[in-house]
Amino acid sequence: MVSSPHEAMHRIFQEYPGLFSRVSEVLGVDIPPPTSATVLPTDLTENSPVERRVDTLLRIDTQDDGPFLLAIEAQGKKDPRKSTSWPYYVSYLHNRYNGLPVLLLVVCQDLATAHWAARPLTIGLRQWQTLTLSPLVAGPHNMPVITNVAEARKDLALATLAAITHADNPDVGAILKTLSAALRDTPEALADPIVELTAQGLGNRPAAQQWRNLVAVDTSFYKSFMSEEIRDEGRAEGRAEGRAEGRAEGLLLLLDARGIAVTRATREQIRTCKDPQLLHHWLHRAATAASADEVFGEE
Repeated sequence: MVSSPHEAMHRIFQEYPGLFSRVSEVLGVDIPPPTSATVLPTDLTENSPVERRVDTLLRIDTQDDGPFLLAIEAQGKKDPRKSTSWPYYVSYLHNRYNGLPVLLLVVCQDLATAHWAARPLTIGLRQWQTLTLSPLVAGPHNMPVITNVAEARKDLALATLAAITHADNPDVGAILKTLSAALRDTPEALADPIVELTAQGLGNRPAAQQWRNLVAVDTSFYKSFMSEEIRDEGRAEGRAEGRAEGRAEGLLLLLDARGIAVTRATREQIRTCKDPQLLHHWLHRAATAASADEVFGEE
């Protein structure tokens, strides 16, 4: 069964086709910036019983170097069958699209799978390899850890992919908080797909609940499906109580992410506070404060 992280790792390139230009820079590959990108059909099935589909397929046009095809595979674990399917994808696409150059990008969320996917795939004899496939691989080993709000805001698509590939990073709370903060002044039409793709990419990991809490801090920023779900949960348990709980957990996550130490009594005060306006006031202070006194002290 296809998992939600699997879908997010390649769907993000459908939502933001220009993202590959920045990813290739991170991977150290000099590829000209695109002038346009077109999502192509992913069905690579021929008139035979075997069905083959690549996860996402884009045609990338460039100004000086012409077009090329970008096949994107989201890989959740090692799969020996890819040693035959990936070379097939590349050869088939090269033939089907009249000799256009083909690049294969594999996106992973764990280090072992990323190292496995990066190995060249060869077809031929020991004495002579007829075909060698060298995938580009984006994963936790080479995607940036973005914990600077300005950096995240500068390239939200790359920040989202980076957050997804670092879903198991011990510092994922700080990464997600940075992304959430970067969305606060972002127009709704741009913020919505980021919120959804991030939630999808985190799957059932503990970080998914952290993301929900961060989004719930002020759901007026987000009108997406996930924020509506959060608001529905709040209504079921009591509108004010649900919002206060979400803001309290979001405030605690923000304090931890910024390294602001608070006492056990203060944590209890935050968790038991039922005043959404007071929690919102503390939250805005915590975004720039250097100490707990600056957050909870009198103005």
